Amino acid sequence: MSQPAATGMPMTDPMVGGAAMYPQRNIIQNAVNSKDHTTLVAAVKAAGLVDTLSGPGPFTVFAPTNEAFAMLPAGTVDTLLQPQNKPQLTKVLTYHVVAGTMDTKALTAAINTGGGRATLTTVEGEPLTVTMPMAGTIVLTDAKGGKATVTTANVYQSNGVIHVIDHVLMP
Repeated sequence: MSQPAATGMPMTDPMVGGAAMYPQRNIIQNAVNSKDHTTLVAAVKAAGLVDTLSGPGPFTVFAPTNEAFAMLPAGTVDTLLQPQNKPQLTKVLTYHVVAGTMDTKALTAAINTGGGRATLTTVEGEPLTVTMPMAGTIVLTDAKGGKATVTTANVYQSNGVIHVIDHVLMP
């Protein structure tokens, strides 16, 4: 196994959505292979963010699954994917991205430094609160009080890290 320079944590090829996630590929190259993230990939394409998330980064992406998108009120995803709603879609998607590589080691350190909570500034510009209510469980709280739990952590990419989450976050 190789070691990512920033974290010293072993890199493996975890399975996400039935596909291996290769650390030498970028966020988009891996995400398009996950059958659990087809809605997210469609949204990223509709928002015109493919080039950005294929870029050098580094980025931390909190990636909602198809099931997470399905929990939104009926019609929400279809409405967001319409061309006239591209600004709103972009706002929602960039709320799931933080500049830099925030793996669980970095998130845990930030939570500990913050006395039990860390506030991250998303690429969208609004804060996202991160807590660890019990050892090994990372919970994100969005600007509206909605919560998402990291279900698969530290999926390393050539341009950052992905954490799979179980709910869509809303700015």
